[in-house]
This record gives sequence, structure tokens and C-alpha cells, in this order.
Amino acid sequence: MGCLPENYLPPRELWPQKIYTLPEFQEYPDLLNATEELIDKNVLEKGMGNHVAIFYEDQKITYRELMYAVNRLGNALKDLGLGECDRVIIRSPNVPEALIANFAIIKIGGICVPTSPLFSRVELAHVANNAEAKAIFCHVGLMGELEAAKDNFKTVEHIIVIGGNPAEVKAKGYIPYGELASHPNKHLEPVRRERLAVALLLYTSGTTGLPKGTVHFMEDLLIIADSFGKYCWRVRPDDVIGGPAPMAFAAGYGVTAVIPFRFGAAVFLLPKFTPEDMFEAIQKYNATIISVLPTAYRKMLQVPDAEKKYDLSSLRICTGGGEALGTKAFFAWRERFGMDIYEGLGSSEMGFVFVSNTVNMRAKPGSAGQAVPGYEIKVVDEDGRELPPGEIGRFIARGPTCTVYWRPYEDNGALLKKQKEVNFNGWNQVGDYVYLDEEGYLFFVSREDDLIKSSGYRIGPEEIEDALAKHPAVRDVGVIGVPDEVRGQNVKAYIALNEGYTPGPELEKELIEFCKDKISVYKLPREFAFVSEIPRTPTGKILRRILREWEKKARGEA
Repeated sequence: MGCLPENYLPPRELWPQKIYTLPEFQEYPDLLNATEELIDKNVLEKGMGNHVAIFYEDQKITYRELMYAVNRLGNALKDLGLGECDRVIIRSPNVPEALIANFAIIKIGGICVPTSPLFSRVELAHVANNAEAKAIFCHVGLMGELEAAKDNFKTVEHIIVIGGNPAEVKAKGYIPYGELASHPNKHLEPVRRERLAVALLLYTSGTTGLPKGTVHFMEDLLIIADSFGKYCWRVRPDDVIGGPAPMAFAAGYGVTAVIPFRFGAAVFLLPKFTPEDMFEAIQKYNATIISVLPTAYRKMLQVPDAEKKYDLSSLRICTGGGEALGTKAFFAWRERFGMDIYEGLGSSEMGFVFVSNTVNMRAKPGSAGQAVPGYEIKVVDEDGRELPPGEIGRFIARGPTCTVYWRPYEDNGALLKKQKEVNFNGWNQVGDYVYLDEEGYLFFVSREDDLIKSSGYRIGPEEIEDALAKHPAVRDVGVIGVPDEVRGQNVKAYIALNEGYTPGPELEKELIEFCKDKISVYKLPREFAFVSEIPRTPTGKILRRILREWEKKARGEA
């Protein structure tokens, strides 16, 4: 940790246990640099300098070109006074400049802080001050909220703008990215740091309040590839990998900034998702592996005749996560494109996917899959006793990555309390209710906060959402528990309708009848609300917090 104040991380005894069961994890040197491992060695040791590393629009950036671009930018950052342990924010869609900045920050020993392009000025100021960022890279298209937030920044010394007119950028007192990228020195020695030196801060999407910083170490950036990349995707140098998730999210960071480079493969960058753009990117770059959010898959399924219009023959793996895909979308994708979607489950806290259907390349519809090699998973009751297959309980996991919160002593130690709670006898308490089947496949039931407790039953909203989503009237759906004097809680469904359908009692009765052969009677919705849109995070997760706020407002509660 060295150059960080001691209280910026929780005491080591509060960390869940890190276990290193795969031989790959035990072979890392005591001092290392992830950029050196992911970029430089492909050029200097593996002879892959001319191999394409990045596809973006009509650009092809080779590993050698990427290494030199990283080195030039890294030298420019050093000239600005940035160095080991300095936190640097990236606010950008997935474009080459953002990826180069990430590798340059890490190569000079800094700590990269990618942030969601959708963060508001309040969230952005909070993250900048909580991270004590010294510099920010911001794409010109995202400068609006940054400029609105900048007066509240306490530590930021440099704002570097990607794109735009350099003269206009300089006139505002900012630094044009191109000015730094043209640094004359294309050679840069990596700053090798301890395996457990902080290299990356990922901030949660703020579903329950302001974003929280989660800590990821230098070794984690290799572990993601050496576990999931090697044993699940089985990445090869000829693979072309990509997806629309921003680098600010664990899934997006792993797909975009880690896994392809460990194996000398290529990444294709998609700065903004549309279903058509995703299909065209797969075809244009001959993509072999995609990681797409379930919401995005459902939108892709809405493109007429996509299976005839686009050539997807290069694809060998389609994966997704972030929320449940649902059996309707799973079978629709299989029927139209002749491929399965292999779901997975991970978290910002643990860095990437640690449960996946790609473990044995056998997808079970509705399941997130099995434990990724290097990880162990269990389902336990409230007292920590392991439950047999089929029984719903708390989800705990452990492996070579673990949950560590950034600056846990802030806000009167609120995160320190959470750190203590997440460490369940050395295991990471994931915060989900799940069950395992006889083969070790995990089925998600509910987030702990979202579990509906009605008449003594524990009900997960996602199963009900999946059933309702199959009805032709339903465009999107979110389910929560609402207060009931007799049952404790009722199941309430918020529904966004497709065109041509009219909300009302008749449709509600029809929806209930439709669900009767799909879910148990006690799980049937007892209340409905029809809305224009279901609130979701950028990664597609339903914002049940917003649904609960709507419910309180409707009931006239504070």
C-alpha cells in the first residue's frame, strides 16, 4: 500500500480471505506492473507487435503502436507531476484514448479511476473528492457535467480533454489530449509495484446512494484473465472480443482493458450501444466473443430479420450478466441465431465474473452457471450452515479477489460497518439470495434488499418478472414488495406496455391468469402499476430503489 494513508483501506483482518488455488496465481512476481504484463510483453517477449490490439471504427491499432502511445502519454503525465499512487479519473465512452490513458496511468504507478459516463455533477464531484483525484481525462462530449462540477473539486490539478478543438480546449484552461499524446519520448520504464498495491478503483453504480469505491489490486488485473479468460472463454490470440459496457463497470473493464491483452487477442470498442451498431461491429470486426448486457440482447432481438441481414458466423461465445436474461430472451436468441447466451454473475466489489455458464460451456436457462475456476461458492442459512441443493439461502463466495472498500472510515465509518458485514467467516457475502442445483449451477432469487416476504414465504422478484415478460403486452417489468397489513408484503408489478395494449383491470386479470402455470400461486402479483419506462442502471439492473420511492409517493408517505 506504501504511498497511501493507512486508513484509506480497511484493516487486513476485515478483508475476506484471498485464496490462490490455481498455479497461475502463485507464479506472479512480488513486484509487477499490469501494463507491462498486458501490453509490453506481447511486443517485447512474444513477438506480437504487429498483431492488432484495438479495432475502433476504421482504425486498427497494433500492439506496438499501442505500447508507444501508452509510453508517450505516460511520459507526459510524469511531466505534469503525476506518479505512484496518484488517482486519475477517466470520464469517457470506450474509445482508444481512454484505453491508452488507463494503461499509461497504471504504467507510471498511478491508480486508474474510470467513472460512468452517466454520472451527474453531484456524483462526479463526490467521486473526484473521495478518490482525491489529481487529474481527470474527460471526453469532450461529456464535459457539460464536469464543468458544472469542477468548482466543487478539492484536489484536481489537471483536466485533460479527449477530442474537441485544441485551441478552444486550451482557452478554457484545460489540456488537449493530443498535446500529451505527441510527447517525443516513446520509451517508458514501468513502475513495478507490490501484488497488493492498489491499481484500480471502481465505483458502484449508486443504486442505494452515492457511489462507493471498491479497491482492486495490481494482481487482480491479471487474475481476471488467468481465471475467467483462460478457463471460461479460453481466449486465443486470434480472438476479437468486445461489448458495449463502459470501462467504469467491472464487466466492461475486464472485457475492454484486461482479458484480450493477456492473450495477445484484439478488442473492438463500441463507444455507444445501439442494436444495429452492435450487429454491425460483430460483422465488421469478425468478433468471436461478445459480452452484452441482457437488456441489450433483448433490444437486439427487436431488430427485424437481423439473423438474415448480418453475418454473425465468426461468433463462438455470447455471454452476458448484470441482471437476469430471462428464459424468453434465451430461447428467442437460440432460435434466431443458433447460439446460446452464457450468463454469468459477478460484482464491482470482486472485480469480475466469478460464476458462469461458460465453465463447462453448457448453459442452463435461468442459471448464472457454476463457480469459475479459482473460486468457491456456497449457499448458507442465517447461521452460516451450508444448505443442500434446492434450498434458498445467502450466497457467499471466495477466491483470489475479494471485497475491499475504499476509505471505509468516511461518513462515520459507514463503509467500515459494511466491510465487517461483507466478511462472512472469511468468505465474501455477496448480498444475494440464491440456490444451487445438484450440479452446482447457481440460480439467482433476489438481492437481499429486494427479497419479498409475504405470508411467511420468501419471494424473489426476478422469477415473477421473467414470467410476466413472456406476455406479449409487456415491454419491460420491475417487481417489488409493498406493505400489506395481513401478509406483511404483497407482490407489486410495475409494467411498461407495448403499443396497442391498454392498462386496466381486464389486463391485470389477464396477466395473473397468464402467470398461473409459470409461477406458484403465492408469488402471483396482487397489485399493478403501469408506467412509461422501468428505471434501470447503465448496466441494465432495475433500480428497485426508484420503484420503492414511487410506491411511497403513491401512498403519501415521506
